[in-house]
Amino acid sequence: MTLVANARMYAATPAAAAAWKCLFHWIARRSGVGLADVEHAFPAPLADLWARPDLGAAFMCGLPFVRSARRPKPLAAPVPAGGRYGGRPVYVTDLVVRADAPYRTIEDTFGGRLGYTVADSHSGYNALRHHLLPYRSAARPKLYGQTVGPLHTPRRMLEAIIDGTVDIGPLDGYALDLLRHHEPALAGRVRILATTDPAPIPFLVAGADCPDATVELLRKALLSFGADPDCAEWRNTLALAGLVPVVEADYEQIAAWDRAAQAAGYGHPG
Repeated sequence: MTLVANARMYAATPAAAAAWKCLFHWIARRSGVGLADVEHAFPAPLADLWARPDLGAAFMCGLPFVRSARRPKPLAAPVPAGGRYGGRPVYVTDLVVRADAPYRTIEDTFGGRLGYTVADSHSGYNALRHHLLPYRSAARPKLYGQTVGPLHTPRRMLEAIIDGTVDIGPLDGYALDLLRHHEPALAGRVRILATTDPAPIPFLVAGADCPDATVELLRKALLSFGADPDCAEWRNTLALAGLVPVVEADYEQIAAWDRAAQAAGYGHPG
Protein backbone atom coordinates (compact mmCIF):
# COMPACT_ATOMS: atom_id res chain seq x y z
CA MET A 1 0.00 0.00 0.00
CA THR A 2 1.28 3.46 -0.91
CA LEU A 3 0.82 6.07 1.80
CA VAL A 4 0.43 9.80 1.23
CA ALA A 5 2.75 12.61 2.26
CA ASN A 6 2.26 16.36 2.44
CA ALA A 7 4.27 19.31 3.79
CA ARG A 8 1.67 22.06 3.33
CA MET A 9 2.39 23.73 6.67
CA TYR A 10 5.99 24.43 5.69
CA ALA A 11 5.72 24.56 1.90
CA ALA A 12 6.01 28.32 2.35
CA THR A 13 7.60 28.95 -1.05
CA PRO A 14 7.80 26.99 -4.33
CA ALA A 15 11.43 26.12 -3.60
CA ALA A 16 10.58 24.79 -0.15
CA ALA A 17 7.62 22.82 -1.52
CA ALA A 18 9.86 21.20 -4.14
CA ALA A 19 12.48 20.32 -1.52
CA TRP A 20 9.88 18.64 0.71
CA LYS A 21 8.72 16.55 -2.24
CA CYS A 22 12.30 15.46 -2.92
CA LEU A 23 12.75 14.65 0.76
CA PHE A 24 9.61 12.50 0.81
CA HIS A 25 10.87 10.57 -2.23
CA TRP A 26 14.21 10.06 -0.45
CA ILE A 27 12.43 8.84 2.71
CA ALA A 28 10.44 6.36 0.63
CA ARG A 29 13.62 4.94 -0.89
CA ARG A 30 15.44 4.92 2.44
CA SER A 31 12.60 3.31 4.40
CA GLY A 32 11.17 1.02 1.74
CA VAL A 33 7.71 2.48 2.47
CA GLY A 34 5.74 3.68 -0.54
CA LEU A 35 5.03 7.41 -0.22
CA ALA A 36 3.19 9.57 -2.74
CA ASP A 37 3.20 13.33 -2.36
CA VAL A 38 -0.38 14.64 -2.58
CA GLU A 39 -1.74 18.13 -2.99
CA HIS A 40 -3.78 19.44 -0.08
CA ALA A 41 -3.66 23.16 -0.62
CA PHE A 42 -5.76 25.85 1.02
CA PRO A 43 -8.76 25.95 1.35
CA ALA A 44 -8.80 22.18 1.97
CA PRO A 45 -8.97 21.71 5.79
CA LEU A 46 -5.78 20.37 7.36
CA ALA A 47 -7.94 18.29 9.71
CA ASP A 48 -9.02 16.23 6.70
CA LEU A 49 -5.39 15.48 5.89
CA TRP A 50 -4.53 14.43 9.44
CA ALA A 51 -7.57 12.12 9.53
CA ARG A 52 -6.68 10.22 6.35
CA PRO A 53 -6.33 6.47 6.98
CA ASP A 54 -3.52 6.31 4.40
CA LEU A 55 -1.46 9.15 5.88
CA GLY A 56 2.25 8.38 5.90
CA ALA A 57 3.84 11.76 6.66
CA ALA A 58 2.45 15.25 7.14
CA PHE A 59 3.15 18.19 9.42
CA MET A 60 0.78 18.70 12.34
CA CYS A 61 0.60 21.66 14.70
CA GLY A 62 0.95 20.91 18.41
CA LEU A 63 -2.36 22.53 19.40
CA PRO A 64 -4.67 20.24 17.38
CA PHE A 65 -2.41 17.32 18.34
CA VAL A 66 -2.87 17.83 22.09
CA ARG A 67 -6.59 18.39 21.59
CA SER A 68 -7.06 15.31 19.43
CA ALA A 69 -9.08 12.46 20.88
CA ARG A 70 -7.38 10.02 18.51
CA ARG A 71 -3.88 11.22 17.87
CA PRO A 72 -1.86 10.53 14.75
CA LYS A 73 1.48 8.80 15.35
CA PRO A 74 4.52 11.09 15.74
CA LEU A 75 7.43 10.51 13.37
CA ALA A 76 10.03 13.28 13.78
CA ALA A 77 10.30 16.98 14.62
CA PRO A 78 12.31 19.50 12.60
CA VAL A 79 15.17 21.46 14.14
CA PRO A 80 15.30 24.80 12.34
CA ALA A 81 18.73 26.22 11.57
CA GLY A 82 19.57 29.54 13.18
CA GLY A 83 20.71 30.73 16.56
CA ARG A 84 17.34 31.65 17.98
CA TYR A 85 16.27 27.99 18.09
CA GLY A 86 19.30 26.80 20.05
CA GLY A 87 19.58 23.55 18.10
CA ARG A 88 16.25 22.38 19.51
CA PRO A 89 12.93 21.31 17.90
CA VAL A 90 11.23 24.57 18.85
CA TYR A 91 9.88 27.60 17.06
CA VAL A 92 8.56 31.06 17.83
CA THR A 93 5.81 33.30 16.58
CA ASP A 94 6.96 36.62 15.17
CA LEU A 95 4.49 39.49 15.54
CA VAL A 96 4.95 41.34 12.29
CA VAL A 97 4.06 44.78 10.91
CA ARG A 98 4.72 46.49 7.60
CA ALA A 99 8.32 47.59 7.20
CA ASP A 100 7.22 51.22 6.87
CA ALA A 101 4.74 51.15 9.76
CA PRO A 102 5.32 53.73 12.52
CA TYR A 103 5.04 51.20 15.39
CA ARG A 104 8.05 50.74 17.66
CA THR A 105 6.49 48.65 20.46
CA ILE A 106 3.63 46.17 20.69
CA GLU A 107 1.69 48.73 22.73
CA ASP A 108 1.80 51.10 19.75
CA THR A 109 -0.43 48.69 17.81
CA PHE A 110 -3.18 48.52 20.44
CA GLY A 111 -6.48 49.83 19.13
CA GLY A 112 -5.59 48.78 15.58
CA ARG A 113 -6.39 45.69 13.51
CA LEU A 114 -4.99 42.35 14.64
CA GLY A 115 -4.82 39.34 12.33
CA TYR A 116 -4.86 35.64 13.19
CA THR A 117 -4.61 32.46 11.11
CA VAL A 118 -7.00 29.82 12.49
CA ALA A 119 -8.32 29.03 15.94
CA ASP A 120 -6.62 25.61 16.08
CA SER A 121 -3.17 27.04 15.29
CA HIS A 122 -0.57 27.45 17.98
CA SER A 123 1.64 29.93 16.13
CA GLY A 124 -1.19 31.94 14.60
CA TYR A 125 -3.57 31.99 17.57
CA ASN A 126 -2.52 30.29 20.82
CA ALA A 127 0.99 31.78 21.03
CA LEU A 128 -0.46 35.15 20.03
CA ARG A 129 -2.92 35.07 22.96
CA HIS A 130 -0.17 33.95 25.34
CA HIS A 131 2.03 36.88 24.35
CA LEU A 132 -0.78 39.43 24.62
CA LEU A 133 -2.28 38.11 27.85
CA PRO A 134 -0.04 40.12 30.24
CA TYR A 135 -1.08 43.37 28.55
CA ARG A 136 -4.75 42.86 29.39
CA SER A 137 -6.35 44.20 32.55
CA ALA A 138 -9.78 44.73 34.03
CA ALA A 139 -9.66 48.27 32.70
CA ARG A 140 -8.43 47.10 29.28
CA PRO A 141 -9.82 43.62 28.50
CA LYS A 142 -9.74 44.29 24.76
CA LEU A 143 -6.48 45.42 23.20
CA TYR A 144 -7.42 45.83 19.53
CA GLY A 145 -10.20 47.66 17.76
CA GLN A 146 -10.70 44.85 15.24
CA THR A 147 -9.63 41.23 14.91
CA VAL A 148 -9.33 39.94 11.34
CA GLY A 149 -9.40 36.25 10.50
CA PRO A 150 -9.17 33.44 9.89
CA LEU A 151 -6.44 34.20 7.36
CA HIS A 152 -5.40 30.52 7.37
CA THR A 153 -1.79 30.52 6.07
CA PRO A 154 1.46 32.42 6.75
CA ARG A 155 1.53 33.75 3.19
CA ARG A 156 -2.03 35.07 3.43
CA MET A 157 -1.12 36.68 6.75
CA LEU A 158 1.95 38.27 5.18
CA GLU A 159 -0.12 39.59 2.28
CA ALA A 160 -2.75 41.01 4.66
CA ILE A 161 -0.07 42.91 6.57
CA ILE A 162 1.51 44.25 3.38
CA ASP A 163 -1.77 45.38 1.82
CA GLY A 164 -2.97 47.01 5.05
CA THR A 165 -5.84 44.66 5.82
CA VAL A 166 -4.30 44.21 9.27
CA ASP A 167 -1.82 46.33 11.20
CA ILE A 168 -0.09 43.46 12.99
CA GLY A 169 -0.25 39.69 12.75
CA PRO A 170 1.46 36.49 13.88
CA LEU A 171 3.79 34.55 11.60
CA ASP A 172 5.24 31.12 12.34
CA GLY A 173 8.92 31.97 12.81
CA TYR A 174 10.21 29.01 10.83
CA ALA A 175 7.81 29.77 7.95
CA LEU A 176 9.07 33.35 7.99
CA ASP A 177 12.65 32.04 7.89
CA LEU A 178 11.77 30.12 4.72
CA LEU A 179 10.18 33.20 3.16
CA ARG A 180 13.24 35.30 4.01
CA HIS A 181 15.51 32.61 2.59
CA HIS A 182 13.73 32.21 -0.73
CA GLU A 183 11.70 35.40 -1.24
CA PRO A 184 13.68 38.14 0.51
CA ALA A 185 12.04 40.96 -1.44
CA LEU A 186 8.58 39.90 -0.25
CA ALA A 187 9.67 39.18 3.32
CA GLY A 188 11.53 42.48 3.42
CA ARG A 189 8.25 44.34 3.17
CA VAL A 190 7.52 43.45 6.80
CA ARG A 191 9.50 43.63 10.03
CA ILE A 192 9.32 41.85 13.36
CA LEU A 193 7.95 43.99 16.18
CA ALA A 194 7.95 41.30 18.89
CA THR A 195 8.60 37.59 19.26
CA THR A 196 6.89 35.08 21.53
CA ASP A 197 8.56 32.63 23.85
CA PRO A 198 9.63 29.42 22.06
CA ALA A 199 7.37 26.38 21.99
CA PRO A 200 7.61 22.83 20.59
CA ILE A 201 7.48 22.93 16.80
CA PRO A 202 4.93 21.24 14.50
CA PHE A 203 6.14 17.76 13.59
CA LEU A 204 5.65 15.02 11.04
CA VAL A 205 2.98 12.45 11.83
CA ALA A 206 1.61 9.27 10.30
CA GLY A 207 -2.05 8.33 10.50
CA ALA A 208 -3.51 6.90 13.68
CA ASP A 209 -4.06 3.57 11.88
CA CYS A 210 -0.60 3.38 10.33
CA PRO A 211 1.02 0.07 11.42
CA ASP A 212 3.68 0.47 14.10
CA ALA A 213 6.24 -1.37 11.99
CA THR A 214 5.71 1.10 9.14
CA VAL A 215 5.95 4.03 11.54
CA GLU A 216 9.31 2.73 12.77
CA LEU A 217 10.67 2.42 9.22
CA LEU A 218 9.62 5.99 8.40
CA ARG A 219 10.92 7.31 11.70
CA LYS A 220 14.33 5.69 11.24
CA ALA A 221 14.69 7.18 7.76
CA LEU A 222 13.65 10.64 8.93
CA LEU A 223 16.06 10.62 11.85
CA SER A 224 18.97 9.92 9.51
CA PHE A 225 18.23 13.04 7.44
CA GLY A 226 20.36 15.44 9.49
CA ALA A 227 23.61 13.52 9.14
CA ASP A 228 23.30 12.21 5.58
CA PRO A 229 25.63 14.12 3.21
CA ASP A 230 23.27 13.41 0.32
CA CYS A 231 20.66 15.60 2.04
CA ALA A 232 22.86 18.67 2.55
CA GLU A 233 21.25 20.63 -0.29
CA TRP A 234 17.75 19.94 1.03
CA ARG A 235 18.80 20.93 4.56
CA ASN A 236 20.03 24.24 3.18
CA THR A 237 16.91 24.81 1.08
CA LEU A 238 14.67 24.03 4.04
CA ALA A 239 16.79 25.95 6.59
CA LEU A 240 16.96 22.82 8.74
CA ALA A 241 19.67 21.41 10.99
CA GLY A 242 17.96 18.02 11.05
CA LEU A 243 15.04 15.98 12.36
CA VAL A 244 14.82 14.53 15.86
CA PRO A 245 12.49 12.29 17.89
CA VAL A 246 9.21 13.81 19.07
CA VAL A 247 8.84 14.12 22.85
CA GLU A 248 5.06 14.20 23.27
CA ALA A 249 5.27 15.45 26.86
CA ASP A 250 6.90 18.68 25.63
CA TYR A 251 3.64 19.64 23.92
CA GLU A 252 1.93 19.99 27.29
CA GLN A 253 3.39 23.52 27.22
CA ILE A 254 1.06 24.35 24.32
CA ALA A 255 -1.93 22.93 26.18
CA ALA A 256 -0.97 24.92 29.29
CA TRP A 257 -0.89 28.18 27.32
CA ASP A 258 -4.33 27.38 25.95
CA ARG A 259 -5.71 26.67 29.43
CA ALA A 260 -4.24 29.88 30.83
CA ALA A 261 -5.88 32.00 28.13
CA GLN A 262 -9.23 30.28 28.61
CA ALA A 263 -9.05 30.68 32.38
CA ALA A 264 -8.39 34.40 31.95
CA GLY A 265 -11.44 34.77 29.72
CA TYR A 266 -9.22 35.41 26.70
CA GLY A 267 -10.56 32.74 24.36
CA HIS A 268 -10.20 34.90 21.26
CA PRO A 269 -7.22 37.22 20.63
CA GLY A 270 -8.14 40.85 20.33
